Amino acid sequence: MLQKCEGIVIRTTDYGETNKVVTFYTREWGKIGVMARGAKKPNSRLSAITQPFTYGQFLVQKGSGLGGLQQGELISSYRHIREDIFLTAYTSYIVELLDKSTDEKKPNPFLFELIQQTLNYINEGYDPEILTHIFEMKILNVLGLYPILDKCAICGRTDGRFAFSFREGGFICDHCFDKDPYHLKITPATVKLLRVFYYFDLSRLGNISVKPETKAELKKVISTYYDEYSGLSLKSKRFLKQMEQLNNQ
Repeated sequence: MLQKCEGIVIRTTDYGETNKVVTFYTREWGKIGVMARGAKKPNSRLSAITQPFTYGQFLVQKGSGLGGLQQGELISSYRHIREDIFLTAYTSYIVELLDKSTDEKKPNPFLFELIQQTLNYINEGYDPEILTHIFEMKILNVLGLYPILDKCAICGRTDGRFAFSFREGGFICDHCFDKDPYHLKITPATVKLLRVFYYFDLSRLGNISVKPETKAELKKVISTYYDEYSGLSLKSKRFLKQMEQLNNQ
């Protein structure tokens, strides 16, 4: 049965000499894998539309096993991302995080909107580091993780100064700092941004300008939280770290 879907290519795997198995994240079905026969041939009509990060409308022959990709119509190739190795590194990490966080054939329109908006913003020149952190915070619930960011994780206070406690899985207030001697001191700006990234609607994103020291705090909190709780080990994260070090030099 032929069916149409709107999707983004998040992974491709070579299959034989001329074929590819392509993994899409789709609006209609969530994550799906399809066989793209002949897609590795340069003159194939499936070659261009099965490149990583391609956003398009796809016609899929669905069956009980792996479906077959029949044709596709390009909506966006995210050209600026492809032409910039740093943007490619951030985007590779984002799509691998999505891939590793989701099961096949579980529709989630919110996640589709999230990945599509994130790639749009990166392609349009918004800060890729901040967009990556927003994506990391937004996908925590999909991983079954619910950091406590609206109050103190120990006493429930909502005012005062806050630090981040990895042991408690969220913010702790200045009255409770002594309960976790290993808490991470962070500025009010970092507290505010962690809340904003977790709760706000990405479609309302304006120009976010973040100081380098605040970025460093955000990265430390989010990376350590992921290391402690997510159980994920992503190749693209290591590549991204190398790219960031290169950029800083």
